[in-house]
Order: sequence, then structure tokens, then C-alpha cells
Amino acid sequence: MRGYTGDKEAYLKRLRRIEGQIRGLQRMVENDEYCIDVLTQISAATKALQSVSIGLLDEHLKHCVTEAIAEGGRDAEEKVREASEAIARLVRS
Repeated sequence: MRGYTGDKEAYLKRLRRIEGQIRGLQRMVENDEYCIDVLTQISAATKALQSVSIGLLDEHLKHCVTEAIAEGGRDAEEKVREASEAIARLVRS
């Protein structure tokens, strides 16, 4: 079981909404909408994806990392390293 399993349906609902936003962006470009309007919608979709990723990261820390630390050993070090790398990727994006 993954840390986000309890909220899986909520995550899927949010991702489907983001998918709809992306399709809307495609239509905007196809229809030659004003650049700033397209950029505004890209910003909204980006923020929505960032929100999902922060939620997943939070669940990972609460569930996977906490559990690994409680058990100790190499798995704990690996989970902390993975979380640090995920945070670094999010900060860079």
C-alpha cells in the first residue's frame, strides 16, 4: 500500500481536472488565442500539478519515509535520499 492510497480517488480527480486544463490549452493554441491568455492557463495548470506533487511528497514523507526510519537500516537512508532528490527536482521545476 502506498502513502497516497487513502486519497487515491481525490488525486485521480485532480489529475483528470488537470488533463482537462491541458486539453483546453491545446484548443486555445489551435484557435490562436491571445498569448497572455494561454500563458495564464499554463500557469494555472502548472500550479495544479505542483499542488498534486506537494501532496504526494507529503504522503511519501508521512508514510514511506517515516516507516523506513522507524525500521532503520539502509532502507531508511535510501528513502531519505529519494525524498531529498524529489524535493530538489520540484524546486528546479
